[in-house]
Amino acid sequence: MSETVRLKASDGHELDAYVSSPSDEPIAELVVIQEAFGVNRHIRSVADGYAKDGFLTVAPALFDRIQRNVELGYDPADLQQGIALARQSNPADAVTDVAAALEHLRKRTEKCGVVGYCFGGTMAWLAATRLGPNAAVGYYGGRIEQFAQENPCCPVMLHFGTLDKHIPKDGIDRMQAAHPDVQIFWYEADHGFNCNDRASYNAAAAKQARDRSLEFLKKHLGK
Repeated sequence: MSETVRLKASDGHELDAYVSSPSDEPIAELVVIQEAFGVNRHIRSVADGYAKDGFLTVAPALFDRIQRNVELGYDPADLQQGIALARQSNPADAVTDVAAALEHLRKRTEKCGVVGYCFGGTMAWLAATRLGPNAAVGYYGGRIEQFAQENPCCPVMLHFGTLDKHIPKDGIDRMQAAHPDVQIFWYEADHGFNCNDRASYNAAAAKQARDRSLEFLKKHLGK
């Protein structure tokens, strides 16, 4: 079952969020953090997929502060629009809105996790360092290295592609050296390899990364 709800952040900003519920009692709660393309079909499918695995999921619309109802695809024009929106987004504001999603879930339980992709991969890292979820997973977050000096307060797993020209491996290696407890996995894949709506989709890498993420989340969020 899915629905759209309105969340209220700590600074009074109201934002939409896509909620997907499992058919039975949730095994855990999870914030799904969007790419630079809004809470689009792909992100809703990710939320629905984790709901099928037993998680109550919430995907907050992090661009609502700039433009509401953003739902982009992956053609060149949408790509440029998404990049522009991501650049306009203030990381501190985005973290505040992720916090609102966590608080929505914590009405049910204190054990909540986050998983984010691309733009959301960086936000998942900042959630781990600033918001204290019980676990965080990030996929190809291009700005994580910029915040490498921040220390995560929970277990973190990160996924990257060796063919991703947007994220140099040496930068992530430096981040790994600073945070040896963070689990980092590399795949012979490009940026966006998890998204089956993108030309860079890599089914084998997506499956392996998701299997690892699911096991990790169940381990740290299980009741």
